Amino acid sequence: MDETTTGTPLNDEPALPGFPPAPAAAPGSPYRVLARKYRPRTFDDLIGQEAMVRTLSNAFETGRIPQAWMLTGVRGVGKTTTARILARGLNYQKSDGTGAPTIHMPELGLHCEAIMESRHVDVLEMDAASHTGIDDVRQIIDGIRYSPVSARYKVYIIDEVHMLSEKAFNAFLKTLEEPPPHAKFIFATTEIRKVPVTILSRCQRFDLRRIEADKLVAHLGRICDAEGVKADQEALAAIARAAEGSARDSLSLLDQAIAHGAGVVQGETVRDMLGLADRTLVIDLFEAVMRGDVPAAFAGLRSQYDAGADPSVILSDLAAFSHVVTRLKLIADAAKDPALSEIERARGTEYAQKLSVRTLSRAWQILLKGIPEVQASNRPIAAAEMVLVRLAYAADLPTPDEALRALKDGAPAPSSGPSSPPPSPPMSTGPMTSGNVALATSQPMPQPRPQPQGTAPVMRLRRFEDVVALAAEQREIVLKTALERDVRLVRFEEGRIEFNLAEGGSRTIANDLARALQQWTGQRWMIALSSDEGAPTLRQQADTAERERKEGATSHPLVQAVLAKFPGAQIVNVVDRAEKAGEDASAEADMDILGATDAEDELE
Repeated sequence: MDETTTGTPLNDEPALPGFPPAPAAAPGSPYRVLARKYRPRTFDDLIGQEAMVRTLSNAFETGRIPQAWMLTGVRGVGKTTTARILARGLNYQKSDGTGAPTIHMPELGLHCEAIMESRHVDVLEMDAASHTGIDDVRQIIDGIRYSPVSARYKVYIIDEVHMLSEKAFNAFLKTLEEPPPHAKFIFATTEIRKVPVTILSRCQRFDLRRIEADKLVAHLGRICDAEGVKADQEALAAIARAAEGSARDSLSLLDQAIAHGAGVVQGETVRDMLGLADRTLVIDLFEAVMRGDVPAAFAGLRSQYDAGADPSVILSDLAAFSHVVTRLKLIADAAKDPALSEIERARGTEYAQKLSVRTLSRAWQILLKGIPEVQASNRPIAAAEMVLVRLAYAADLPTPDEALRALKDGAPAPSSGPSSPPPSPPMSTGPMTSGNVALATSQPMPQPRPQPQGTAPVMRLRRFEDVVALAAEQREIVLKTALERDVRLVRFEEGRIEFNLAEGGSRTIANDLARALQQWTGQRWMIALSSDEGAPTLRQQADTAERERKEGATSHPLVQAVLAKFPGAQIVNVVDRAEKAGEDASAEADMDILGATDAEDELE
């Protein structure tokens, strides 16, 4: 069953603020887990599903009540609970016999208690996972013709409806489309894609959302207050993260944490219970890896492993913190996320200012591929160490474009990775490079000429093609495409570009290019639109060159013979290959001819 969120206790313990007390449990009754004890009893008790509640409220108030609902969502977000509350609202009747279908139920009605305890004769719940056949559906169809015994509607709640067989679904179609006026259907499923569209088209569908972490933390705090349990925010945030948006999972974990901590829920006890790593230690490990300090990274991993943390969980937490840093770098309000601890917010903001998006993205990819390797390895700690080595050595590697550019410009080769000797100082005590993490090298490398202090390195761009290549290196794909497609170059010199805009080109490209070049090169460039026609765009030049290569290849005698031998064959690609150094510089064409395999052999 799916429990959602805040609810009214079902035993004699105090209710949550704002909710009416439930009937007291009998003395000596067995313990009720929190997920059942605080199960929602009205729509006001639900959290995280405001859109669904608003839609249902409007439908009930206007009398637009459909014959069937389809509730879908991950486990524990409240599908079955919502179905029972719907059944209660449909059959709500006060003790004096008055009442109508409503979602506002300030007091228990005649049928409410029996419906919420799943024992009402007119509200039938069926688990489709164990009743999958057509015979089970026939029983429903045979019984639906009879009027309800005591309630207003007969309500059929079918959980995990996607488990029904194809024949069972087909048997439902006619009844579901035109049910008797006294019958309502409520379906719940976690696999909405397995439900036939013929069924979906006959239902109103509601997608129950995962509950946000801050709402789960607040909800768990209210329950701890009602239970008289002391809990710190770090522990509740860890439980909310582990629950992944499921209220039932969070309450089950809270139940376990209360038992584990003997009535006190602390961050350390929750980490021990879940096998999680200390967030501070995870952040220290992140710092060591980004700094390229492999010995410190190994020591941090080993200390957490010895304390009981699972290596794959450590890497998962490391990936999660990389994601946090990336969000802090790219989203202005990410630091206001209440699910973040104070140390995550402070140190994550610090790293976001120092690390480039490229470095963070590469770290995420390495960790994402490394976690399954650790989980599948028979030596997980060794596999985790190798992932950290890979991450540390790749933290500051250049992209292929940057490496080629460095070779062309005669710049020193990039570092091959961090060195094992003396670790670098901590991140917080020394500045990083603006784009990447500064890594130590095991061998002395030639140093470039020093730049004047306070100035950015000057980047030489000698051709317009160099500007386009630089846009590609900086991952400015939109700008690169616009430069190739829309710019008809009139004049190019270092620091100044004049061009005519092709038809349909954006008029903001000049400002965008000027701003980008100043950021990339550290120099101000004069970008001007000209009335002169200008040269063809780079894309037009490429198309012309391709067309000339194909025309030249077509005129080749051998190609003509092949085309004559194979009617319908076409030249689909022509690639120029330069002759060896010292020989004739003329180009020889390699041709891929469709349908002409072993053409020369055929001609011979």
